[in-house]
Amino acid sequence: MIVITTADEMTRWSDRSLRDGKTIGMVPTMGALHDGHISLMDRAARGNDLTVVSVFVNPIQFNNANDLARYPRTFDADRELLAQAGVDVMFHPSVSEIYPSHAVTHYDLDGLDAYMEGPHRPGHFDGVVQVVSRLFDIVRPTAAFFGEKDFQQLAIIRHMTRKLGYALEVIGCPTMREADGVAMSSRNTLLSSEWRSKAPVVFEVLEDAMERVQTEGVGRTKEYALKRLEAAGFRPEYFELVDPATLQPVDEGCNGPIQACVAVWAGEVRLIDNLRVK
Repeated sequence: MIVITTADEMTRWSDRSLRDGKTIGMVPTMGALHDGHISLMDRAARGNDLTVVSVFVNPIQFNNANDLARYPRTFDADRELLAQAGVDVMFHPSVSEIYPSHAVTHYDLDGLDAYMEGPHRPGHFDGVVQVVSRLFDIVRPTAAFFGEKDFQQLAIIRHMTRKLGYALEVIGCPTMREADGVAMSSRNTLLSSEWRSKAPVVFEVLEDAMERVQTEGVGRTKEYALKRLEAAGFRPEYFELVDPATLQPVDEGCNGPIQACVAVWAGEVRLIDNLRVK
């Protein structure tokens, strides 16, 4: 495995590989890698000749300065894990390599950011789209792989890819979970032992919603979910039942598919999760 730190070198490597007829699977990450990331790398390697994993903590997608400061940075462990996983390139750029200017572009996301993460994290998705489009421009992947845990982010990246005309495939991969159901996340390492023991409640609430939305309807399911999360000590930001294509909240009697999406504060750590409930 090679480690590349500059945008120019990364693009030259990709251009040579593409000219040689190789396909490039890319996994964008912010580091602090875990088995969920490994599953994305495995999926990328199965379908492509070469695999590139970017490790870059993107400052402009954090609307909370403390959240950015606390985000785990584990470069040495990440590099060792990627080498063991058989990744071809670790792309580890500096902020100045990704953002040579300080301008932040605002994107019209056609309503996909109107609910859930959008209102609670102002500017977050502008930062996500900006960094992903920049990574696509630099790495020039054939396909890019993202976890479905960040469900709204995945939908927005797919939309952005189509809207900006990128000739690549965006592939969503199933959420990887711990044995107790907790969605794998780099943020889990920040949980205290007390909060880690409570974290399975989030997925239990999502699983309960699968039955309740059928028998009790949308409104009562949301009411139940928020009350149970609060009773466990979490501070919920939202629990929404949405159309998985439009990300708009569904009404009572919805006949189409429904995705349950949740965000809570577990002490000082923010956790998100989702599940198809209908």
